[in-house]
Amino acid sequence: MFTLRLRRWLPFPEVGGLLQRVWRALALLIALLLPGAALQAEGIELTTLNLVRSEEGLLLDYSTRFELPAAVEDALLKGVPLYFVAEAVVYRPRWYWRDKPVSRVVRNWRLSWQPLTRRYRLNLGSVSDYYDTVADALGAIQRASSWKLASAAALSDDDGLYLEFNLRLDTAQLPRPLQIGFGGLADWELRLDRSLKVPDASP
Repeated sequence: MFTLRLRRWLPFPEVGGLLQRVWRALALLIALLLPGAALQAEGIELTTLNLVRSEEGLLLDYSTRFELPAAVEDALLKGVPLYFVAEAVVYRPRWYWRDKPVSRVVRNWRLSWQPLTRRYRLNLGSVSDYYDTVADALGAIQRASSWKLASAAALSDDDGLYLEFNLRLDTAQLPRPLQIGFGGLADWELRLDRSLKVPDASP
């Protein structure tokens, strides 16, 4: 499995800019030669990742597939809430230093089991929804449509922008005893990282 991430700190900035371009080219090569590996990373399969640049700004559509491993679902049913995070950061490349973040948006979900009603509760900010099955609850996390990442003004007429997208089960928010207990068990490694070029501005 491959996790493609850009390292944006190096002691020599001019070297950093060159290596970032090399990393992006390598990521594209892997995506072309090993499509299965490029679309799947640590338990989460990416089926769709599209960017649309319009008068409204930059919009993201994504779709993924994953199931909770047995150990994770067992913890959920025993009263341990699960936290999921989707993060999208738009960068402007800079040859002389670290790439500059143009926009960063984050969604945080809290999934819990309600034993009295025998339903799953999913919180996104102050909004709560209830689902009869865990698959239905995960469906709300696994996809998004027209998620606004940046306004048109923030993007200006810049070309060469790129997106780093991340979707993960956030184990850092789990109860501390549980974090110590499971250590680095693979069952809890639900994570997806992808990079994508932002469409250039229209002429």
